[in-house]
Amino acid sequence: MPDHPTSAPPAQVALLKGAVARLAPVLPMLTELGERFAAAGHELALVGGPVRDAFLGRTSPDLDFTTDALPDEILAAVTGWADAHWDIGREFGTIGLRKGPRMLEITTYRADTYDRTSRKPEVMFGHSIEGDLVRRDFTVNAMAIRLPSLEFVDVHDGLADLAARRLRTPAPPEESFADDPLRMMRAARFTAQLGFTVAPEVRRAMQERAATLEIISAERIRDEFSKLLLAPEPRAGLTLLVDTGLADIFIPELPALRLEVDEHHRHKDVYQHSLTVLEQAIALEGPAGGPPESVPGPDLVLRLAALLHDIGKPATRRFEPGGGVSFHHHEVVGAKLAAKRLKAMRYDKETVKQVARLVELHLRFHGYGGGQWTDSAVRRYVTDAGPLLQRLHRLTRSDSTTRNLRKAQRLSAAYDDLEARIDKLAAEEELSRVRPELDGNEIAEVLGIKPGPVLGEAYKYLLSVRLDEGPIGKDAARERLLAWWAQRSN
Repeated sequence: MPDHPTSAPPAQVALLKGAVARLAPVLPMLTELGERFAAAGHELALVGGPVRDAFLGRTSPDLDFTTDALPDEILAAVTGWADAHWDIGREFGTIGLRKGPRMLEITTYRADTYDRTSRKPEVMFGHSIEGDLVRRDFTVNAMAIRLPSLEFVDVHDGLADLAARRLRTPAPPEESFADDPLRMMRAARFTAQLGFTVAPEVRRAMQERAATLEIISAERIRDEFSKLLLAPEPRAGLTLLVDTGLADIFIPELPALRLEVDEHHRHKDVYQHSLTVLEQAIALEGPAGGPPESVPGPDLVLRLAALLHDIGKPATRRFEPGGGVSFHHHEVVGAKLAAKRLKAMRYDKETVKQVARLVELHLRFHGYGGGQWTDSAVRRYVTDAGPLLQRLHRLTRSDSTTRNLRKAQRLSAAYDDLEARIDKLAAEEELSRVRPELDGNEIAEVLGIKPGPVLGEAYKYLLSVRLDEGPIGKDAARERLLAWWAQRSN
């Protein structure tokens, strides 16, 4: 690969030099593999994400290649060179292999045609790298490096787009998105991951073809949405989804947050507030690989909860006499809406459960005005949050977006006090493991009953005593249980 073409603008020259340096550790392997294919009479090129990432100064963990060799010919070329290989993608022309710590995929040139009602490709192998590149999603992913010559192939000006941080499609965007509507989701994801902006014609095509996203499976949409949400700056990608109408197709509750703000500004812009809460929650995540109590980022559950914490507001908004606006019980409504939407998007049960619970609990802190938390209230707060406590801390703190500095400082101080109270009681009472002072067997023995709903009722009563009063000892718990039983039996 030449250091730079003499006619390249300075920004592109810098990218080319950086790419050469970034690929240096794998150049011997790339050259060796390219020579094997050349010896067998085949073309081979590094392509797509690894090339783009090299120009961006990033290291790509996996390497993707394209070739004119058919799957059997690919296998013949790598047999004896690769440490392992697999052909699970043979139907689509892809052979996977491992060389040392590196994972590689080699795919025959493609010239897919699509059934545009189902997004199922009819696989047709192509004959040239130019034909292969034109079917890729964006120009920045349609650059290649021929091997072993290291010739840079950029027939769609992807390098110029990379330098401009711009997303364009190799083919007209209407055709590209018609072939695979999920590419519109990828445009939003790359906006969030790489800080790119979409070209005007790409944005127009996204708006015009948004409804075609309906033919894509919920699982594929979910995966792209999760990648976007886990990106360093998801706000730009989410904004693009909403502004182009794509969000209306798979998560309509998000654009629905754009409540009309009345002329007297009696309530804040819920949509913008939610995006700000998401950004603030991200800022409170711990470092990747940190201890669990730091909520190491990126954390999907926290980010989903931050984005969706107010989705119950549109359904609960009421204009009160005197000019006020209320959203009574929006956290309860929102928890149900969040669970319903995430289930529809095929998120796993645990993620759905955790996000819905955080949405339900996100106002709990504000139910104790003035920061006057009793020991009982602290115990209940911790018990209700359970393993989600650290995420709830971050969600609650993030939910303060007021511009009133005094109010913000007051809320922060109150939450500081709550966390201090939690730490103090946790040290004294092991709050994370609060249980009634009599277990199920002991309760059954005291009351002379068998396991069943009544035993569950008695257990809940003793748990409430434990939460309200703290440890009182087994004898006192036994007396309280008998008194409750006598009253219940009357």
